[in-house]
Amino acid sequence: MKLDSLNGSGEGTAANPAVITRKHPFWESQRFQHNIPLWIMFVPVVAFYLIFKYTPMMGLVIAFKNYNFHDGILGSPWVGFENFRNLFTQAQSVQIIRNTLMLSLLSVFISFPFPIALAIMLNEVRKLWFKKIVQTLVYLPHFFSWVIVGGIVITLFAQGGVINNVLGRLTGSEPFAFLFHEFSWISLFLGSAIWKDAGFNAIIYLAALTTIDPSLYEAASMDGAGKFKQMRHVTLPGLSPTIVIMLILAMGRVMEVGFDQIYVLQNPIVSNISEVISTYIYQIGLQGGQFSLTTALGLFESLVAFTMVMLTNAIAKRFNKSLW
Repeated sequence: MKLDSLNGSGEGTAANPAVITRKHPFWESQRFQHNIPLWIMFVPVVAFYLIFKYTPMMGLVIAFKNYNFHDGILGSPWVGFENFRNLFTQAQSVQIIRNTLMLSLLSVFISFPFPIALAIMLNEVRKLWFKKIVQTLVYLPHFFSWVIVGGIVITLFAQGGVINNVLGRLTGSEPFAFLFHEFSWISLFLGSAIWKDAGFNAIIYLAALTTIDPSLYEAASMDGAGKFKQMRHVTLPGLSPTIVIMLILAMGRVMEVGFDQIYVLQNPIVSNISEVISTYIYQIGLQGGQFSLTTALGLFESLVAFTMVMLTNAIAKRFNKSLW
């Protein structure tokens, strides 16, 4: 008996009827019905990103216009890439971009290893009471604002501060202006960031350490490996996926130097190295009203960050450690 082939509507012959199934919409599916509470919890997250992350992106068009309040974003005259040309032909703008890149790279490559080392050392502590005390002390600075941290740094390292007073009494030396020399200012900038955030960032690595199989340490110990060899051959390989992810995220902030930290620590004497994109946008954009120029600078900053994330992930992918 000859059978007709099934057509697109899913019909068959009387001898061999096709099973007709009607596809229900997603919101009528059993899976959706069971996860309604989770979808309700997800709605505020979506609303947050739509309102505060994606909607403001429409304002990036200001970078290509001569923006003024009277005409608004859409009515302001279009100037194309003129703001970008002005940005990269000004010596001050080039210096600010250089300062931002230098301080960011120093923060990444100098500050980045400290939370890893701190997490490994805390993981090796066997006295629970001592471990809790140390964790509390190193986590606490994260909850201080940069205004407080900056005040502590200035109090300690000012010419009439605690450090100079102690050094003067011990060595009889003249007070040293830590905050007015470029090298010492960069050292204080990096040191204060490490002191404030290393403890809190170590939580991520401590959580990753709990996923390492303890039998690996036992096997390494039976093979005669000491603590340092165990760290090298067991702990660090176990942490490597987390380290790569954190490095990729850190490279995404390579052009983003925190405004608060710079603003409370900088002074006119070291402005050659302390003036960065965030403070320049505040001074020129908000105080000076040059919104188009600073928007162009912010867009350039975002493009560099995106490029660095993609490049870092591509390098990590060669070692099968990529984020995506």
